[in-house]
Amino acid sequence: MQEGLDTTAPSASSTSTDPGRNGNHAGSPASVHGGKSHPQPVRDGQIRKAWPVERKLIEWVYDRVGRPRLAIVLWDGTTVGETHSGVGQIVIQQPDVLRRLFWNPNLAFGEGYSDGTLLIQGEVLPLLLEINRGLERARQQRPVLRGKRFTSRSHSFAKSKSSVHHHYDLGNEFYKLWLDEQLIYTCAYYPTAETTLAEAQIAKLDYVCRKLRLKPGERVAEAGCGWGALAMHMARHYGVSVKAYNLSTEQVQYARERTQREGLSDKIEFVQDDYRNLTGQFDAFVSVGMLEHVGPENFRGMGQLIARVLTPLGRGLIHSIGRNVKRDLDPWTDKYIFPGAHPPSLREMMDIFEGSGFSVLDVENLRLHYARTCADWLSNFEQVAGQVGQMFDERFVRMWRLYLAASSATFDSGDLQLFQVVFARAENNTLPWTRDDWYSPPLRGQSTGS
Repeated sequence: MQEGLDTTAPSASSTSTDPGRNGNHAGSPASVHGGKSHPQPVRDGQIRKAWPVERKLIEWVYDRVGRPRLAIVLWDGTTVGETHSGVGQIVIQQPDVLRRLFWNPNLAFGEGYSDGTLLIQGEVLPLLLEINRGLERARQQRPVLRGKRFTSRSHSFAKSKSSVHHHYDLGNEFYKLWLDEQLIYTCAYYPTAETTLAEAQIAKLDYVCRKLRLKPGERVAEAGCGWGALAMHMARHYGVSVKAYNLSTEQVQYARERTQREGLSDKIEFVQDDYRNLTGQFDAFVSVGMLEHVGPENFRGMGQLIARVLTPLGRGLIHSIGRNVKRDLDPWTDKYIFPGAHPPSLREMMDIFEGSGFSVLDVENLRLHYARTCADWLSNFEQVAGQVGQMFDERFVRMWRLYLAASSATFDSGDLQLFQVVFARAENNTLPWTRDDWYSPPLRGQSTGS
């Protein structure tokens, strides 16, 4: 999304790879109300009884996902799992969906739910949380399930531009419906349980600035700037100048217009280009929610680029979705939501710093903050699902509901992490010896909503 990856739990297959602007609906569409899907009635005489092998297969699927507190129901009513005390039901409406679940569960679950051939009865988020926790139990019992292949993906200039367009150029009006008013599409920071999403996003912006220890008059390079909120926060509240790179046409246009409107054009330059073309000298480098799209094969080159543009006393912060172990993104998210994305492990991230003369100063994991951020986004999304359906279609609504809910569940279960890594040149002895200044100052920007 800029973050928000690896989203589906065991998850059916449509023929369309379109993200849903005008996608065709395969099978019976699920009705969508308040995050719930309800199976459509099937007339007598149209239902084929499940074969014995299919009944065995549904038992196998239920066992492999850790026997979660839910029921799985086949098209003829065959049921396994908890029907009364669980969090809901998964209804498999067609035999071929069950077969695809066996061969490729992540892709099959995501496509089936999107197309309406696999239904969820009950709230989507609690059900996916239960599945993810069941999977974790299954992995502990069968450690072999932890291993997944890793496939190197292309992150060329052309491929990176295409991937960004696929997700971020869906239209600013779409994102305005359910993000906060600043259009911040990365993990928020919740200082208290009562903090709202909008407040938590401001808290995140300021937390990043404090970690970078910005000073008036400094120059900052930002790689992957979204709609420009961090650049504007840095310029307005810390008195720095910012050069920000982004490949998304719609995001850059919006950021430039907002900067002009708010009188910050003399402090911020938004560049619609690949971060690899970054030039100049800077006191700080920051990247929030972009590393997932860089590709680990480019990490060493990224470190060398940062080393070229940072001043001798320069420092940096990289904020990224990550993994505890090196692993591919799940196939449904890779195909439909974030093509080519890869949330790296800390071991992989070290390729940025090793060999480029940097010392890692701090690593913080904000995993549970991202679980709540995605849950808040989902809540906002459900309130405007009807409008989203009019802008795109019902298939698109289901896809994005699944993406947001499963993202929250995946962070909650610990399958995904959110790393903030602070670094500086190895010879820099000027930085404070403690982190006190990160936590004691009041948050800037809360009173103005900027």
